[in-house]
Amino acid sequence: GSRIFDKNGNEYLDFLAGIAVNLLGHSHPKIIQAVENQIRRYMHLSNYFYQDVQIELAEKILTLSGYSKIFYTNSGAEANEGALKIVRRWGNQRNKKTVVAFTGGFHGRTYGALSLMDKPHYKELMGPFLDGIKILTFNDVDALKSILSHDTAGVFIEFIQGEGGISEAQEQFVQELWDLKKKYNFLIVADEVQSGIFRTGKLFAFQHWDVSPDIITIAKGFGGGLPLGGILVKSELENIFEKGMHGTTFGGNAVSCAAGIANLNVIYPDLLDHINFISDYLDGILQRIKQEFPEKVLEVRGRGLMRGLVLSFEAIRLVEKLIDERIITNATAKNVLRLVPPLIISKDDVDLFYIGLKNALQKV
Repeated sequence: GSRIFDKNGNEYLDFLAGIAVNLLGHSHPKIIQAVENQIRRYMHLSNYFYQDVQIELAEKILTLSGYSKIFYTNSGAEANEGALKIVRRWGNQRNKKTVVAFTGGFHGRTYGALSLMDKPHYKELMGPFLDGIKILTFNDVDALKSILSHDTAGVFIEFIQGEGGISEAQEQFVQELWDLKKKYNFLIVADEVQSGIFRTGKLFAFQHWDVSPDIITIAKGFGGGLPLGGILVKSELENIFEKGMHGTTFGGNAVSCAAGIANLNVIYPDLLDHINFISDYLDGILQRIKQEFPEKVLEVRGRGLMRGLVLSFEAIRLVEKLIDERIITNATAKNVLRLVPPLIISKDDVDLFYIGLKNALQKV
């Protein structure tokens, strides 16, 4: 469920969910059963074989998303690395050399992913990084107009930035990005690693903006708690790689896929009404907290069950006080409290969170 326990038996309300991973909470019986059944059948075969669970999960996510193909990975960073290879290859076929990303974005800690980020702490003494990448200010329309051109191969974007403080892409910014895509013909990669798989109330966060990226990267909640990611592409890109150009030993592991199937079966469609209800209820609680602590809580951000409280002080202080209240959260972008609870949290859970958050804010 939505509880975890320490070695002394103390119970904690989990509003972090393994950093947006455990969509159905901990030890969900459907996932446990699926994993047990799959382990008894087979755990690993290699990518030389078609595997029934890989095919079943692919059919589910592709049907839900409307995309053409999926390449399985083990993680979000691997998914973004693969997406970057697609963008580079597609761009080089058309003499387009530049890849664009945005401040505040987080795409992983591997070399290609780091090259797409402006986070010095993660990159210190590790350069040089990849050439041909420009990082623009998030939500700066003028920057888009001045930098994007016929030389642009692709753009990486989180529509709701997780590590960037639950910051949303503004409507005008997204509209301008798509207008420039039509003008210059480049690929758009939506990084949905943290925001995807119904975390915001829709399958993907970008659907709130009514747009359709060329490539989607997913992970975290996709595997039901086990390592699993993916790159989803439209039909125009499904043959971008020749045989052997991209591969993985463990990506799409059978046990992870079995968990992923069970995960989606529980969520869609039966859990959607609950997600929408509890998201609205949580939003009401957060807005009340903002009214009650106007000098400490400056803004409520996010959608669905991907929320952030912008604070007037470093968020780690509140995280520590919440641990004293037996509530697990974490800090992002220094002064933002990140809330990414399991999708199965109850009204009583949110009420308990409200009491604990209020107590913690009074003490911080």
